[in-house]
Amino acid sequence: MIQINNISKSYIKGKKSVDSLSLEIKDGEIFGFLGPNGAGKTTTIRMMTGILNIDEGDILIDGKSIKNEPLEAKKRFGFVPDSPDMFLRLKGIEYLMFMADIYDVDISKRKEKIETLTKKFDIYKELNNQIQSYSHGMRQKIVICGALLAEPKNWILDEPMTGLDPKSSYDLKEMMREHSKSGKCVFFSTHVLEVAEKICDRVGIINKGKLVFVGTFEEMKQKFKEQASLEKLFLEITEE
Repeated sequence: MIQINNISKSYIKGKKSVDSLSLEIKDGEIFGFLGPNGAGKTTTIRMMTGILNIDEGDILIDGKSIKNEPLEAKKRFGFVPDSPDMFLRLKGIEYLMFMADIYDVDISKRKEKIETLTKKFDIYKELNNQIQSYSHGMRQKIVICGALLAEPKNWILDEPMTGLDPKSSYDLKEMMREHSKSGKCVFFSTHVLEVAEKICDRVGIINKGKLVFVGTFEEMKQKFKEQASLEKLFLEITEE
């Protein structure tokens, strides 16, 4: 479970990029985080993962505060950032072994886990090449494999399907469904509203730093009295 308790963040004094945001992402659900560009999605995720300090409020990952117990909190999630351009001089296998070391993945299990994940995402044969030689989509795949290697209970994914080919995108969505069905938590941001509509149990919409809706797609239609697509509802909710 992820609990976001009244968090705020300002980059410019007097202007909040995230303003008093509260959310609870329950075990056993896929939660989609939606919003226009610049709405505060990535800022929120960076606070959730400890990359950015929180100005006000707190975030609990399975009861562990990202502010006060950062290492304990970080052990409880796997994170895919919005850009896969990292550790580019490492070979794919070096990056995955590095991630396995960080999360204390058992040496007897990591080889099998690496092979399973990288074959699923069709990058197994590329593991001895440097990440800087990978395409954007391949870099996205290696980062996803690194995040899931330790089998984290909570997944925090920032635009995880960007650059993925159709098969890999489908496989990731199926993995997200399986993960939530096993009683675990998936939180992901996306611009692809069709994906959110198909796989999310609930969605939250943020606009100009403020949460403007939380609930199911059906609840959204009832609240706004619209028999419309998620795309149309999203545009109406976030318009000026």
